Formats: sequence, C-alpha cells, structure tokens
Amino acid sequence: MQRSVSAHLELDISGRTDMVFSLAVSANSLFNRESLSITLDGEPQVPTELVDRHGTRLHRLIGGAGRMVVDYSAEVEGRSQPAPVDEIDLVTYLRPSRYCESDSLLPTARSEFAGLSGHALLTAVTLWVWEKLSYVPGSSLVTDGAARTLMARRGVCRDYAHLVIALLRALDVPARMAAVYAPGLSPMDFHAVAEAHIDGQWWVVDATRLAPRQSLLRISTGRDAADIAFLTNHWADLMLTKLDVLAVADTLPFDDGQQLLQLG
Repeated sequence: MQRSVSAHLELDISGRTDMVFSLAVSANSLFNRESLSITLDGEPQVPTELVDRHGTRLHRLIGGAGRMVVDYSAEVEGRSQPAPVDEIDLVTYLRPSRYCESDSLLPTARSEFAGLSGHALLTAVTLWVWEKLSYVPGSSLVTDGAARTLMARRGVCRDYAHLVIALLRALDVPARMAAVYAPGLSPMDFHAVAEAHIDGQWWVVDATRLAPRQSLLRISTGRDAADIAFLTNHWADLMLTKLDVLAVADTLPFDDGQQLLQLG
C-alpha cells in the first residue's frame, strides 16, 4: 500500500515563541520521499528534530513575531514493522492520565465488562464506545477528558479514543493514544485512535469507524491528547489561521471494525 500525506499550516505569531510541531510521519515508516518547509515572513527557518522511543518526530523551533507558513509532505511505501514492546510502556500506559481518568471510570468498566478479557474485552469496549457516543464535531472542549465525554455521550475522535483508553486501563489493559494520518477520513483532518496491549502485541482500535485502520499512518504516540498535539507553543501567543490536511492511499481496504490489526 502506498500512502501520500501532507499538512499545511499558517500562523500569526505575536512575539518570540518556542514552538513544537508534530506533523511528520513516524521515523519507523518506509519513506519514498519527505519534505518539511517552515518560513517566517518568507524567510526559511530550520527546526531541530527530536525523536522519541516510539519514533515520534518533534520539530522544535524558536522564532519571532510574524507570519509563519509550515508545509509537510511524505510518501510512504508499504507498512512498517511494529516496534518492539517496551516494558516501561506497560507501566506508563496503565496509569491514569490527564484525559484518561481510568481510576474514576473503574466502577463503570467493571460493571459493563465483567468476565471479559483479552481480545473479547477489546472488541466489547470498542463496540460499547461506538454505540454510546455520537460523533459531533465541535461538541467537546479541549479540556474534556474521558469521564466528561461519557457523561456528554458525544465527542470527536480524541474523545472516543480517550474513553476507550480509560476503560481498558481501568481493567488492567495497557492502552495508549496515537495521532495518525487517515486516508478515507471525511472531512479530512488529523485523526486519533487507541492502541491496546494484549497477548504481547499492540492492537489498534478506532471506535469512530471513520477510516479503515489498515490505511492509518502513525505520527505520534502518547498517554493521551496532551502527548500527541500537532502544535505546542510557549512564551508568546499565536493564532492558527489555516490548517489543511490531506491523506490518500492507492487502495482503501474494507474494515469491519472487528479484525485484529496493528498500526503500520
């Protein structure tokens, strides 16, 4: 499978700012080509690339006030092999986190999924979240976590992923979040999915069912949305005035939502 992705950002920056972009496809991917361009008032800027143990690539840049334009594109051939399981991850991704309050949702998880384990549990949680929530763009706040999403019964991809992750962690299944490019997604945007560690492997699940999981291309990996934001800034304020995301694949497989798949 060949996948082509791109992202275009335009920013108005009020002053000297420390920015971290998470737009690049994971370092573990098989690239045919890739490019990243950042300009500030037309002048090229050179970021520093930071890579974590998951292959997440962060591009950090300190710049002044002005109009910034960011363009990223890549073409990836085939599917990457899963990274080795890290024992530290199995501890980190069991803990409650800011947006995945697994401790608060423990009674709900035990009540709804009593007696289930392994892949049956993973399928049941994903289906339950898909049935309980309504996908409503703009319905949630950036500060909403899994508990509030469950009460509201609606959200967007990050909210679906947070709830899946929180319920799984409450039942002692390590779970994490991944930002992805998602061919087949409509309307096109960055997308967020969950991964669960069962029987020695990480399996990707998407309770929104908005794009085939076989086509997803990993950008970043973390505990929740706080770890996978496409842009983080400190010091001065900035305004994102334009965001265009594109992801296409030469074929879009059928995904019934039940098959066990790994993110590659």
